[in-house]
Amino acid sequence: MKKIILSISLLLAALTGYCQYGKPVMLDSLVTISLPAGYQTKDTLGNRIFSANGMFGYMTVIRQPNAKNNTALNRASDLNNALKAYIKGIQGESAGGSVQNVRDTLIGKRLKAKAFTLETDDGNGNIIYRYFVLLYTKDVTYTFQYVFPDNRLDVVKDESKAFISSITISQELQRDDQYLSNATGLTPANKIEIFGGGGLVLLIVLVLVLRKKKQPSLG
Repeated sequence: MKKIILSISLLLAALTGYCQYGKPVMLDSLVTISLPAGYQTKDTLGNRIFSANGMFGYMTVIRQPNAKNNTALNRASDLNNALKAYIKGIQGESAGGSVQNVRDTLIGKRLKAKAFTLETDDGNGNIIYRYFVLLYTKDVTYTFQYVFPDNRLDVVKDESKAFISSITISQELQRDDQYLSNATGLTPANKIEIFGGGGLVLLIVLVLVLRKKKQPSLG
């Protein structure tokens, strides 16, 4: 009973705490997310990385511009395959990481995104979970990540949900910023674009490696 009461208290504290210190941060003029006070930003070759410590987890957001001559994908299936390629690349570079619970989700009720969990080992036998949401537009790819150790699995739900749910998009972003047609099937013209996300994968992996070096702060 004491454990149940403690868990409930921690969950309420997480939700209340996040609401109190969650601050809307503009990633650009089109996408906003709430981050705890004291968040940090870093610009690397045109990419912007936002990071912050929550009560139970670590939050990272990557805003990476796509190639200047990039265009919206033709079909929803092209978008689906592009995001699957990103996920496969992230798993392939995560040294034995396991991708779980891959699913489709909507941002702002109109833009399609992929959500999944990456389970990794910190090198000392401790399991680390990383909740990902990938959002692709023809101009920018956004990666949202919430990281926490296995021993906090029971208490991170509210904070991680509040973090992801705080993603808001401008009315200027519409479906045709992602793909143009409702037709099904894979468009040959876009096969090259689908596998052009290597830069994003390398950037995400770099963040994973840097975070791994600082892992003790997760406790």
